[in-house]
Amino acid sequence: MRVATLFGITLSLATSIGGVAVPVTQAVQLRDGTVYFVEPPKLVKATTTYKEVNVWGGTYYFIINVPENAGESLQKVTIAQKEGAENIDYKLKDTRAFVGTSDRKESRLTLGAVTAERDTQTVTVNFNPPVTPGQTITIALRPVSNPSFSGVYLLGVTAFPVGEKSHGQFLGFGRFQFYSNRSSWWFP
Repeated sequence: MRVATLFGITLSLATSIGGVAVPVTQAVQLRDGTVYFVEPPKLVKATTTYKEVNVWGGTYYFIINVPENAGESLQKVTIAQKEGAENIDYKLKDTRAFVGTSDRKESRLTLGAVTAERDTQTVTVNFNPPVTPGQTITIALRPVSNPSFSGVYLLGVTAFPVGEKSHGQFLGFGRFQFYSNRSSWWFP
């Protein structure tokens, strides 16, 4: 497969302007138009406000770093449940995103469409405008409630650069362990 000049080459030039070096990085693009990150974002951390089953009002936080030399802005993130005893449903209208971390919020990001695909258990969060490189952001996803069954739930996070035809980069799993609060159950 023939690829555009930039494929396989990380183009990072330093242009001298008035004695100051300014790094210039461009995205990797295949001949067919598929856009890749030069350096993909990183899933820094995934946390939840509550670890008990059946709890309402919780939030799942996904902290993502978009590196300075990503080469392209972050257009969207998908979060897909890959493991767990039951499927988690979300309050999509309550989804939020901001620059910073869950304990150090800096500024709110404007979101485009936030959608869910029930068959694949995938939530898609679109950014409008896209997130520029060099930022750490947090996506706050609100479940209807935590699962009813205890255990490990794995949520796979994938980031997509700007472009009509963009290649998603898998960032890793958010691992949530939910516990039963046995003291709240009555056993005969």
